[in-house]
Amino acid sequence: MTPQAAAVLDVFRSTGAYLQGHFRLTSGLHSPEYLQCALVLQYPEHAETLGRSLADALRGLAPGKVDVVASPALGGVIIGHEVARALRARFIFTERDTLGKMTLRRGFMVTPGEHAMVVEDVVTTGGSTREVVGLLQSQGVVVGAAGSIIDRSGGSADVGAPRVALATLRVESWPAEVCPLCAQGRPVVKPGSRPA
Repeated sequence: MTPQAAAVLDVFRSTGAYLQGHFRLTSGLHSPEYLQCALVLQYPEHAETLGRSLADALRGLAPGKVDVVASPALGGVIIGHEVARALRARFIFTERDTLGKMTLRRGFMVTPGEHAMVVEDVVTTGGSTREVVGLLQSQGVVVGAAGSIIDRSGGSADVGAPRVALATLRVESWPAEVCPLCAQGRPVVKPGSRPA
């Protein structure tokens, strides 16, 4: 683990954001660990520091012009805004419509040929980030890279663009039907912003 990743995880532990138990993730998978970024990002100084670090990592991965940073709501909104501030780019976020499809709302628009970065708080399967990347690309936007504070996939998630994370972990997760914690009868908690 890099010193930067260790420092990021120390912030999660010190703010009570690195949780242990039995959790149902947004992906529907079950896991014994959960990283609740909102507990870290409630502190503006942590949000700013993490945003600057992630902006630097994204610049290293995809140097050049950045017109817009886009994040999936709700988890990516605060960190995406901080990354946009550090990159001196505008910030937009996507939301799910009534059918569950990621879309731009609230008057947010992109222009073909704009250069974008996609930012999320935590990547587990990469699904939400991949949807935002696809949405932007379908509108002619060039997505240079994607980034997250935490990568729970151990580096294996495919988001449809080059990506970087401040801390990469390999956290066990299982489909509900083979979850050993369910087999033990441990109650499951759904801590995220979206029903699984």
